[in-house]
Amino acid sequence: MAYDASKDQVLDTWENEETGLRISIYRYGDGEPKLQIGPRTYTKKDGTTGNTKTGRLGMADVLWIEEILEEVREKMKQHFLKAG
Repeated sequence: MAYDASKDQVLDTWENEETGLRISIYRYGDGEPKLQIGPRTYTKKDGTTGNTKTGRLGMADVLWIEEILEEVREKMKQHFLKAG
């Protein structure tokens, strides 16, 4: 079965303003909600924005994830309950 972009749903997203790291909860079709870490957003020299792979996490990213983890967990629980 091929990937169908119309079935991919973004349920929630958080972005670290300092590092550009994005964390999102996705669901594909009727599947269970899953957490995605990345991509990372950055500003190019010409002022436009771009995305890159997450890569390794620095201390700022780790502390930010720790700070929002309970909220992410609660949102995932809510989405599981809606799906179930």
